[in-house]
Amino acid sequence: MAAGQTESPVIEVVTLTTQEEFAEVVELQREIWGFSDIELLPVRFFIVADKVGGFALGAYDKGRMIGFCFAVPGIKPAGAAAPQSYLHSNMLGVLTEYHNRGVGRHLKLRQREIAMESVNLIEWTFDPLELKNSRFNIEGLGAIVRRWVPNQYGVTSSHLHGSLPTDRLVAEWWLASERARLAAERKPFPRPPVEATVVIPAAIAQLRREDPRQAREIQRKAGEAFFDLFAKGMAVTGIEIGGDAGTYQLGFLP
Repeated sequence: MAAGQTESPVIEVVTLTTQEEFAEVVELQREIWGFSDIELLPVRFFIVADKVGGFALGAYDKGRMIGFCFAVPGIKPAGAAAPQSYLHSNMLGVLTEYHNRGVGRHLKLRQREIAMESVNLIEWTFDPLELKNSRFNIEGLGAIVRRWVPNQYGVTSSHLHGSLPTDRLVAEWWLASERARLAAERKPFPRPPVEATVVIPAAIAQLRREDPRQAREIQRKAGEAFFDLFAKGMAVTGIEIGGDAGTYQLGFLP
């Protein structure tokens, strides 16, 4: 959770199972991201995911769903370094008025508790230009990053994506690791020495709105840097945000 956030005692997180609950998730997608209808994940998707080993969680404030997350089962190809069975956390969203209240953290930690009954790894993608969210993933949850994917979802209608390609980093959340455990307890966790950095200007959100061409150039250079550093065997293990930039810290994992 980012500095300055506070947890709200009125928020309740529950497992979603009904068509009516999944319909609420569809509406939240529309409200949070502004997706067009064709880009919304429909009720039937959540029903199928629930039947095959995935699960969705909803965060409620006095009976109103104000956030959600869900995960679907995945299988790594034979010979992959990671275990074959894992969960892919496909989406997490919280209404703007509930940002900075610990709702996302509450959802993710409950997701971790449930997932640990069957797997040791959850993965998800996130936008490296969204610095606060990146800090939440890496510092707040203890995820690491070793992969960058160009234009993962294509250009979407979401106002949050700013018409840019959806370049993404892939978070690896090793649920039983010391790093994840200490992060869940809000304690410092060990990390390797910093060998390289990737810097994103703090003004990137404004540039997305006002100068998409410059924002795209920043995105392109960052992607090239991540790709090269990951190819050398490094991983993102930290991020600092201060002044006029966010700085991703990379090193070699033991």
